Amino acid sequence: MTSTDQRPLGSPFSAQQPLGSPFSATSTAQDITAGLDLSGASAVVTGGYSGLGLETTRALAAAGARVVVPARRPDIARAVLADVEGCEVVPMDLADLASVRAAAARISNSLTRIDLLMAVAGVMATPERHVGPGWESQLTANHFGHFALACELYPLLAAAGSARVVVNSSAGHALTDMRWHDPHFRTGYDKWLAYGQAKTANALFAVHLDALGRGDGVRAFALHPGKIITGLQREMALQEQIDRGWVDAHGRVIGADFKTPAQGAATGLWAATSALLDGRGGLYLEDCDIAGVSAPDAPMDDGGVRAYAVDPGSAARLWDLSVAATGATPIAR
Repeated sequence: MTSTDQRPLGSPFSAQQPLGSPFSATSTAQDITAGLDLSGASAVVTGGYSGLGLETTRALAAAGARVVVPARRPDIARAVLADVEGCEVVPMDLADLASVRAAAARISNSLTRIDLLMAVAGVMATPERHVGPGWESQLTANHFGHFALACELYPLLAAAGSARVVVNSSAGHALTDMRWHDPHFRTGYDKWLAYGQAKTANALFAVHLDALGRGDGVRAFALHPGKIITGLQREMALQEQIDRGWVDAHGRVIGADFKTPAQGAATGLWAATSALLDGRGGLYLEDCDIAGVSAPDAPMDDGGVRAYAVDPGSAARLWDLSVAATGATPIAR
């Protein structure tokens, strides 16, 4: 069982309590959207042409939403999504802020509102790379790129009146808090700490975006989708995945606690559409419910969210750092 901190009622963490959702870890994207009518809604899904993003795009489109997919490989995305009605691909590289702004401008020219912004794209455990002005690449692609995109598209989110922003974090956030002293690993690189920091940043981003946006009806959530083998592992050697007990020598998934991509997409779609979350936000979710706050020494795979990843003070600090770094237009509270 998950070890949980007992926080006093009314603390910033008191809302991190499961609701008793009718869905679970085994629910699929199709379970979440069954009978749902999203006709007239507009959604933006980063990474919406592979893995969890593809499942998300297909489920939203099948429910009637118009879906825009910003893609680093637009030709591949168009080929994959050719049979998805109401879907448009826009070129975008999350690690290149000029590309992010160009994509946001194209989206703003084609939509008058955005009901759902699904930040699904990401990278994991990549070799050391620095991009732009020397930023660590995992923090850039996973956080700064999505941060800049959300800020650029915020007027369209506010125009919807009841928009939701859903950010894929990970249980990997338990690997480390923000490395405020050296976020870009200028003094030695660890690919897993870099990934963990980026996933903590994803969670904190949702906390402060929600605080700023709720007056405009913009609510934000972060989530752990579960353990899933997708293209996210593409830069990990097969032997490393074998050593971790994820796959066999042929690359076949053997971990008993792994989800399918359709199950992995379910929590994000639940975050985007569940009436149980009306009036709520700034929360970290898992297995189609709100996660509890885990103890600092709880095993990562036991679930829950570390207190530092939903701390409002840290979220505000990261927001200010991100505005200064990216030059994004601040969102007025």
